[in-house]
Amino acid sequence: MRVTISRKAHFNAAHRLYRKDWSFEKNDAIFGKCNNPNFHGHNYDLTVSVTGEIDPETGYVMDVKFLSDIIKTEIENKFDHKNLNLDVPEFQDLNPTAENIVVVIWSKIRKKIKSEFDLEVVLYETPRNFVTYKGE
Repeated sequence: MRVTISRKAHFNAAHRLYRKDWSFEKNDAIFGKCNNPNFHGHNYDLTVSVTGEIDPETGYVMDVKFLSDIIKTEIENKFDHKNLNLDVPEFQDLNPTAENIVVVIWSKIRKKIKSEFDLEVVLYETPRNFVTYKGE
């Protein structure tokens, strides 16, 4: 029997959406106010879900404390109160759109959990704008 467990998390971060190889005008036309040269910030909410078989001995799919520790170490400590463009190495040459952020988060967490588990990450940039990545 496969069951999904989920853990919510939160971090605050600034970013600027732009491409270094485009003019300011083109960046402004595509990314609008998100192209602000002085950056802008979001209060990101995150839901990480792990699906797998229930362990007959523990009754867990995975200890939620283990998942919480991964999120804290790999995501919150590295992203919270950071400028994603300047402070997070993965975004030195990758535009920190919500789509790219969720893929980076998924990849960081995926490395820390066994391959027998399915992983899904939902990232809320605002309460109404969110992205989902399942590694597909």
